[in-house]
Amino acid sequence: MSQDTHAIVFAGGLVADGSGAALRAGDVAVSGERIAAVGEPGSLRGRETIAIRDRVIAPGFIDAHTHDDRAVLSTPEMLPKLSQGVTTVVVGNCGISLSPLTLPDERVPPPLNLLGGREQFRYPTMAGYAAAVDRAQPSVNVAVLVGHASLRVAVMADLERPARADELAAMRGLLAEGLAAGAAGFSTGLYYDPNRGADMEEVVPLARDTAQAGGVYATHMRDENDAVEESLDETFTTAGRAGVAVVVSHHKCAGRRNWGRTVATLAKIAAAAERQEVGLDAYPYVAGSTVLRPDLADGDIRILVTWSEPHPEMAGRDLADIAAAWGCSQREACDRLQPGGACYFQMHEDDVRRVLAFPGTMIGSDGLPHDAHPHPRLWGTFPRVLGHYARDLQLMRLEQAVHKMTGLTAGRFRLRDRGTIRPGAFADLVVFDPATVADRATFETPQLPSAGIELVMTNGTVGYRDGRPTGRRGGRFLRRG
Repeated sequence: MSQDTHAIVFAGGLVADGSGAALRAGDVAVSGERIAAVGEPGSLRGRETIAIRDRVIAPGFIDAHTHDDRAVLSTPEMLPKLSQGVTTVVVGNCGISLSPLTLPDERVPPPLNLLGGREQFRYPTMAGYAAAVDRAQPSVNVAVLVGHASLRVAVMADLERPARADELAAMRGLLAEGLAAGAAGFSTGLYYDPNRGADMEEVVPLARDTAQAGGVYATHMRDENDAVEESLDETFTTAGRAGVAVVVSHHKCAGRRNWGRTVATLAKIAAAAERQEVGLDAYPYVAGSTVLRPDLADGDIRILVTWSEPHPEMAGRDLADIAAAWGCSQREACDRLQPGGACYFQMHEDDVRRVLAFPGTMIGSDGLPHDAHPHPRLWGTFPRVLGHYARDLQLMRLEQAVHKMTGLTAGRFRLRDRGTIRPGAFADLVVFDPATVADRATFETPQLPSAGIELVMTNGTVGYRDGRPTGRRGGRFLRRG
């Protein structure tokens, strides 16, 4: 038996170390904010011993794709994520980041309004946002991407065209400050109006600056529907010219006409990954969620309204039912509900499974924490992968599922000493019951915590135990490098 006495020893559990290696029985010791030792069962001593027989201990899950920029400040307990075993969130995705941006006008252009009203955009520098995160000390760590839409809105009056040279220079200056303050990288949302006017000549210099600082480029591509393969080509060409590691956000083939095309898109991603660094993330549902878009109200897919500013009473109702009650078309109803948000049931389950099983796929919730009736992925993503897809459907081994949530993601986003169980790594840990772990949130009742998550620790602080938060918060702003 080790002669060292550690602060806490998790004894007798099954260790999923984040690498994808097979489960093994063992003890894990924590002292301070780091893992102190990993040993054979019964080999470690602690001032506190937590027996976790038949439970799995894994690195805390890293949510590769979130819009939690504001939530980590306004609701620092972060229960939707903590209750899933998430200890780190990557914010600033899809070109949408709370910083660096202040807004003089009352109206917040979609999709920036997913983060809230004008008063929320009060961080003109990433250093200021980082300081705010550290003051709030949320229950989860926060890694940040600088959003392209935020840069464009900050420096451009006309968003429908590519940036002029002076505007691009101003954006590069804001990005440089963000990267110097520790941002993990840069993101675009070329699908959305604030970004759509940008061409490759605008994006490449920003992505190149990101690469030179050691950061990562994540993109919500220009199209995930009919032109999904052309958008992948644009993504890989942009990243190749910039020399930057790229992450394809929430990969999907949307719309009935495109169901089944993941066979081709995943082959294209695999081929690109042989010549450049490519990653992707996905969530385990057939519905996506974003702002209300009249162009998606085609009558072909189910659309569930998640919020509406002029008609808040419609949150949680199907757009088709609202249109029928109002005696108008779905597109007209969509116009009347603006600004608002919705879930779009636009994917096929076979495609979802194919993408989740792809070796390079990370898990990201893409949850929208400020929706009145949010997509259940906000509360259920990670247990759904572990329970439904790994255990019940046997789409992947549990160890592989954990790797997609931990070591793979930490490597893609350069999160040093995260995503693994080994001596010296940060003590971001989750203990769960592999037999019972499951999502409980549904589209009808989306704000339910999952089953089977028994303990969550962030930087050595136990923030969640026995189905409830402890009131102690151990998260921080993660500075690149």
